[in-house]
Amino acid sequence: MNTFAAEVIIAGAGTAGLMLAGELSLQGVSVIVLDKLDEPMQQSRALGFSARTIEEFGQRGLLGGFGDLETIPIGHFGGLPIDYRILEGGNFGVRGVPQSRTEAIIGKWAAGLGSDIRRGHEVVGFSQDDTGVDVQVTGPGGTETLRAAYLVGCDGARSTVRRAAGIDFPGVSATIEMKMADITGVPVRLRPTGELGEAGMVVVLPLGPAATRVVVFERDAGVRSTQQPPTFEEVAASFQRVTGEDISAATPLWTSYFTDSSRQAAEYRKGRVFLAGDAAHIHMPIGAQGISAGVGDAVNLGWKLAAVLRGRGSEDLLDTYHGERHPVGARVVWNTLVQRTLYLGGPEAQPLRDLFGELIQLEEVQKHLVGVVTGLDVTYGAAAGDHPLLGRRLPDRDLRVDTDRTTAYELLQAGRPLLLDLGAGPALREAAGPWADRVNIVTADCDDAPAAGLLVRPDGYVAWLTADGSPAGLTESLTQWFGGPR
Repeated sequence: MNTFAAEVIIAGAGTAGLMLAGELSLQGVSVIVLDKLDEPMQQSRALGFSARTIEEFGQRGLLGGFGDLETIPIGHFGGLPIDYRILEGGNFGVRGVPQSRTEAIIGKWAAGLGSDIRRGHEVVGFSQDDTGVDVQVTGPGGTETLRAAYLVGCDGARSTVRRAAGIDFPGVSATIEMKMADITGVPVRLRPTGELGEAGMVVVLPLGPAATRVVVFERDAGVRSTQQPPTFEEVAASFQRVTGEDISAATPLWTSYFTDSSRQAAEYRKGRVFLAGDAAHIHMPIGAQGISAGVGDAVNLGWKLAAVLRGRGSEDLLDTYHGERHPVGARVVWNTLVQRTLYLGGPEAQPLRDLFGELIQLEEVQKHLVGVVTGLDVTYGAAAGDHPLLGRRLPDRDLRVDTDRTTAYELLQAGRPLLLDLGAGPALREAAGPWADRVNIVTADCDDAPAAGLLVRPDGYVAWLTADGSPAGLTESLTQWFGGPR
């Protein structure tokens, strides 16, 4: 008989790991999160998250913790400006929210739901068999082995879990490096979408009322042969060579760097081991796509693991995690590589910039690029000719349930599947009745109902719909995603 320390062990308490812990705990799954850092990360790092992540946080009731969020309406693709509001719900992301704050909000939510978050504990290896995973952990008390039904590596680009699982991480090595520093004490002209010159490119972003982030790419500097962050003197010197401006008198709060190294795990699942977040994909940070892809991984995987652990899903359901999220990660990797060339390429890239400059004037091209960067165009399993909502995320809508007012996202906060009857009638509810123990069946009025009936997965994606009220195909979809009838 297995004695599990928890049903799921997560390596890494970053954004993806904490979000996955919350998703699992919301479903009543026992979770241990192990992170080698003694304290939560305090650096700002990423400064926001994408439009789709705003929606995913809204689906779990997390947005209130952030207070008033300011979104960026005009963004870019490789430095070429686009109005991201061209898509419903579109924006270039949230402005000025440090990653440390995002992780603190998610971590508080996950812990409040029962997640066991253990700091100062590092996963150093594991072995798996047909019934579980034995995870080797070093911590304050020495080395111990914890057993779980599943292990998820959310432990970053140099993932121990990925390496121990023998999962390939193909891609391209770094060719460029961008240094950055958060500074106070000197005024610096803002360049939120970047400013390209002969010597390189700089981005300057506000960090609240008193601090500024500077990011500098020096064209001929190459990539340093160290993984240590640059000194502020190195950042300031590069900034001066590229812009002619002297920021050396500033007070540095933090320095770091990133490269264009771009890789993706060949497999997101190997037996009872899964990868999510930076352990599964790394790329140049543009448009808050990294943090958002990790959240998307977590929201996709959490409910599927919970369903299998509770006997309401088969192993085939777990295979859909790779099938659905690997293509999403691949799109993030390739679009950031394209943007790198447009953004940072030398004179040889000017013809490409000129061509994109013409194409981006076309509305359909703008919509396509905005959908790619924001994740609003992610589609799971829909075929050509299907209803435009099938397989796509459910936009939030105001609803009336009896005399109460609510929204579609409020109904998703419990993390359960949702069958929305928006005028289909009793036949729909009768067909879904045998799944009422695991699917919330809600009859509601909606002024701009997108369909007569919608089956929505816990991650907010539409698994089935009816335009005319017919329940045809509903029971098959319910069985596919949520197991057989009770």
